[in-house]
Amino acid sequence: MAIASSGAALAHLTPRPTKTLFGDNYIALDAMDFTQQFLPEVYEKEVERFGKRTVSGFLRMVGAEMPMASDRVVWSEQGRLHIAYSGLSSNNVSTGGSATVTASQITGLPTNHLIGAGQTIVVSNGVLTSKARVMSTATNAATIAVYGEVDGNLQGNLNNASSTLSIFVYGSEYGKGSGDVGNSFDAPFTQFDNKPIILRDKYQVKGSDVAQIGWVEVTTEMGTSGYLWYLKSEHEARLRFEDYLEMSMVEAEKVGTPVDSGNDTRNQAFGSSTQAGAPATEGMEGMFAAIESRGLIYNDSDFDGAGGLSQFDDILAELDKQGAIEENMLFLDRAKSLEIDNMLAAQNSYGAGGTSYGVFNNEEDMALNLGFSGFRRGSYDFYKTDWKYLNDSTTRGSIGDIEGVLVPAGTSTVYDEIMGQNVSRPFLHVRYRASEAEDRRMKSWITGSVGGNFTSAVDEMNVHFLSERTLCVQAANNFLLLKKTV
Repeated sequence: MAIASSGAALAHLTPRPTKTLFGDNYIALDAMDFTQQFLPEVYEKEVERFGKRTVSGFLRMVGAEMPMASDRVVWSEQGRLHIAYSGLSSNNVSTGGSATVTASQITGLPTNHLIGAGQTIVVSNGVLTSKARVMSTATNAATIAVYGEVDGNLQGNLNNASSTLSIFVYGSEYGKGSGDVGNSFDAPFTQFDNKPIILRDKYQVKGSDVAQIGWVEVTTEMGTSGYLWYLKSEHEARLRFEDYLEMSMVEAEKVGTPVDSGNDTRNQAFGSSTQAGAPATEGMEGMFAAIESRGLIYNDSDFDGAGGLSQFDDILAELDKQGAIEENMLFLDRAKSLEIDNMLAAQNSYGAGGTSYGVFNNEEDMALNLGFSGFRRGSYDFYKTDWKYLNDSTTRGSIGDIEGVLVPAGTSTVYDEIMGQNVSRPFLHVRYRASEAEDRRMKSWITGSVGGNFTSAVDEMNVHFLSERTLCVQAANNFLLLKKTV
């Protein structure tokens, strides 16, 4: 029986009226959505002794893919709305005598800080707290008068030389008839960028070894029928390449900046070894690298121990300081997943019934079918699943240094420097090169002299794979990496 198919599915193929091998009627198994639906036994399956071997699927669950035309994606993220600084110190300023202190000076402020005269601030060393009014400012300092203290100076123990102070602005206070002395403040923007990398692989088979050719009869929208053919073995190579696509987005690193172009050989080391004169590769910032640089790190957690719940609450406290994204996804290795199971079991299934499952259209069954279990703690919903990439003995499972990652669900708004406008994007998403003439999301083509192709004199068939893509980790301060350091 012929399989009816949409024109879109066959747009790049030419079904043949007879079972003949040509390059334009070869179909990749992964592209055969219609066969998966209508003819699931299209090819004989062998026993997979290691189970489902692929590790891909992570980015499909938490992110999205969208095209880009340029060779670099650039975006800007808005900084904090309020003014706050930490790691400061204070020196009392004396006017006339040691017993007469009229003000204190906050030092260690960054150059071009946003503290202004007339603003009211909170000053704290983490234990003791004072309120003060800013009298004047300098490049790296601010002179303040403290409310409620004798002579307006900071307490001696708060002002101790060993104390590290934090301040934040909570308002302002000006006298009657005061002039316009306030500061104009725009929330700062930080620009980020990432460059796509080109990934390649191929499947090669000699002419004498071409076997297990399968045929699929299809019917087009025009009513004509014909045959497409495939090689089962090529499917394995394609699966491996798809894993590489995902693992590269997770693991990729940028090339370090050479210290001395004359002596540093990193540019040479990352040059092209396959094509003379090709430019050096630059790498890209993968998810792990982005979190290490701009996100949250929690080392050596033990959630099912005596202080397991308090450790998890430490994470919540840190999330509170960031964007406070209510829905988050936890991708964990087996050991860490069981730790959280034990932690929740000790709380008599605490919070299980209050999970909203908003990211799964409020359907618990959908979450369970995708391998997620949900729980609620504080004002946050968490959806937990095992991540095969962290368990597989041929990937991160052989190392065990990364135990899990927390990824915020939903979208964030950033300024797209290429488009010149604010856009809403998933916190984690892939951008691939594409234009009207070329789509490089996942390219596949055939060369050789086997299978109806006559591109070379070599008695072989080569199925080539290529993708050019990069990863955008927006608002990385809301991501968290669980690491083992021992």
